[in-house]
Amino acid sequence: MSREEIIAITKRFLSEEFEVEQDSIQDNKILKDTLELDSLDYVDLVVVIEENFGFKTTAEDFKSISTFEDFYNFVERKLGAMA
Repeated sequence: MSREEIIAITKRFLSEEFEVEQDSIQDNKILKDTLELDSLDYVDLVVVIEENFGFKTTAEDFKSISTFEDFYNFVERKLGAMA
């Protein structure tokens, strides 16, 4: 899966799940602030990641993810490890 596909899929499911405009999801923006995530939202995020990308993750994985760019890099690494 290309990075462009990862970004398109991510923007689609995040905008649907967290009711934000896709335009507000930008590489350098802070994921938690943009999506207004609380601790329960991370559970939802873990579920939609598994549904859309096919790998399991935990809330613990998000400790190193700040921006959407960090998130895309994380997804690329996980998908690469599965290949």
